[in-house]
Amino acid sequence: MTRQEEKQRLRRTIRALEESLSPRYLEESGRTIAARLLAMPEYRAAGTVFCFAGFGREVDTRPILEDALSAGKVLCLPLCVGSGQMELRQVSGLARLSPGAFGIPEPPADSPAAQVDEVDFAILPCVTCDHAGRRLGRGGGYYDRFLARYRGGTVLLCREKLIREEIPVEPHDFPVPWVLTERGLYEDGVPARLG
Repeated sequence: MTRQEEKQRLRRTIRALEESLSPRYLEESGRTIAARLLAMPEYRAAGTVFCFAGFGREVDTRPILEDALSAGKVLCLPLCVGSGQMELRQVSGLARLSPGAFGIPEPPADSPAAQVDEVDFAILPCVTCDHAGRRLGRGGGYYDRFLARYRGGTVLLCREKLIREEIPVEPHDFPVPWVLTERGLYEDGVPARLG
């Protein structure tokens, strides 16, 4: 089995598991993850934050997005501009977001662009990951291309029940230093701030 086939099989396994999770668990874990993120000193110190807009059964990032805006941070969200290609766009309010590629909320195309090196702190999604920050995305390569150019603080948001310690990786897959679940924060695979 090739790495790509392993990744596809793991995506199917995690999607099935995710479908079986109770709405209560999804809501409570998402709320806890968002609260933990907002308490991170790295987030609090950041002037410019890049974050995804939680969609479907992903962690609801709306509390994070709202906090960043109310705290006066420069908030950037991804705008899909082609296959595997996204641009970082600044947003001044969530009301302007609308379903874009794959139905994911995106900023308008006329939103100001931001450069990767302007970002102080990045909050990324994943289908699953391990505690050491090896992530499995949806397969489009959008965030892999971002991580290839970004050197700032980065955290993955993942529910603890979706963590898997055997993530098939390829040379273009970049690990993320922090993983945040409802149980706490892991840094390079080690519990950093739990409880």
